Amino acid sequence: MAAEPDDEMPETPEVAELREEIDAVERAAARRIEPGRRGFVIAVLVFVLMIALLLPWVDDSAGWRVLLYGEDGAIPRLFAATSTGFGIGTSVLTLLTRRWWLAWVCAVGTCVASLDGMLAIWSLQSSGASGHPGAGPGFGMTAAMILVIVLAANWLRIAWSRT
Repeated sequence: MAAEPDDEMPETPEVAELREEIDAVERAAARRIEPGRRGFVIAVLVFVLMIALLLPWVDDSAGWRVLLYGEDGAIPRLFAATSTGFGIGTSVLTLLTRRWWLAWVCAVGTCVASLDGMLAIWSLQSSGASGHPGAGPGFGMTAAMILVIVLAANWLRIAWSRT
């Protein structure tokens, strides 16, 4: 029988340095995402969500007025804050930095924002103290709600795609 080669050969300093460099690159790559086409879709959704903030949300109040002044109730303002914070702010930050943990923040945050949106729409449609049904949400709030749900689905797929 032939002797097997010795697997425990001493490592030269150059090989050890190269191994450390390769390990560092591997660790850095494991912390990043590559959204690909989905990143472009998210960028378009973020842009359209910014446009939705200019449209009427509650009566004649635009989404940005609901966000800044909150005269139309706490629940629509909460939706405006979470959809702007996670749907626009954190999404842009994540697309720029491509950090995997930020993709999870976006995924969870947009899911919470979609629940806030459903609650905001429900609160605008339900009857108040007068017993009469509410006026309902404006077109901008409905569009923002749909956009946040689609953003949540895209961020969840990106966050789960890490191998």
